[in-house]
Amino acid sequence: MIPAEERLIVALDAPSLEVAEKWLSELKGVVHFYKIGLELFTAHSWKAVNLVKNYGGSVFLDLKLHDIPNTVGRTLKAVCEHGVDIVNIHTLGGFEMMKMARQAVAEYSGGRKQPKLIGVTVLTSHSQETLSKELCIKKKVKDEVLHLAGMAKRAGLDGVVCSPQETAWVRKKCGKDFLIVTPGVRPAGSALGDQKRVETPESAVKAGADHIVIGRPITQASNPREAAVRITQAIAAF
Repeated sequence: MIPAEERLIVALDAPSLEVAEKWLSELKGVVHFYKIGLELFTAHSWKAVNLVKNYGGSVFLDLKLHDIPNTVGRTLKAVCEHGVDIVNIHTLGGFEMMKMARQAVAEYSGGRKQPKLIGVTVLTSHSQETLSKELCIKKKVKDEVLHLAGMAKRAGLDGVVCSPQETAWVRKKCGKDFLIVTPGVRPAGSALGDQKRVETPESAVKAGADHIVIGRPITQASNPREAAVRITQAIAAF
């Protein structure tokens, strides 16, 4: 069972390394896992990853890789050389892309610990209307997520990213050892921002999430440390 303090992943969606380090300093000893996404990674690359490691944190590198299989495989070679703990690709890249990604992680990790490889299913900013009218995907959101999660499992991925509203269904379909990382998590009363399919931290963990990803409700709080402690305490019972 994953300890409560390791279930929480704080999104370092910072505009600079200085801001990221301020958050890391405030959260040291309370938060152990951090997500580095496109904004911070594009601006500062591996310096951002090394910064988190210097503070003793684990890294979820949230790049959502989605390209032809060979390109994704070669990119993951570089990722494996830097020892991140979780990295993700996009399941809509298809089965062959996911299989090559799995092979690349196994081949290029060498003697190092392999990062967990997970696949993004349907972004939490998408609603049923977005899926149907803009992306012309005729399935219900839940059914599309389950289809993509099943494909990810067959390709050998360690798990998926899905919204808390689909977590229980993915857990039932893919089993207890399949890693589920859940964004779109907001403590009660928090602003939703651009998220559409959301739940509280307690609901997400109760539904079967291994990790929950929370950004602004912690990093933009008047006291980020206290906000993180409250969330960790709230999910400890599950």
